[in-house]
Amino acid sequence: MIVCHCQSITDHDIHAAIDWMRAADAETLITPGKIYHALGKSPECGGCMPLFLSTMRRNEKLEVPMHLRSLRKGAQRRTNTG
Repeated sequence: MIVCHCQSITDHDIHAAIDWMRAADAETLITPGKIYHALGKSPECGGCMPLFLSTMRRNEKLEVPMHLRSLRKGAQRRTNTG
């Protein structure tokens, strides 16, 4: 299925990019920008972003590595106490 018409990106392209990034670095945080970059493309109009994100979320390899999940909480505590 075509997800981004401007750049002709399919759901298969998105999943392949996520799989490739996760295989290359198990701890990387995967973002839409990184997926576009991995595919050698860049977003244009942004109209695809809801579908793009939905497609990303369906990939089981998208999860944030467990030891990185609490980083946001730590940052919030530091700003509240400092």
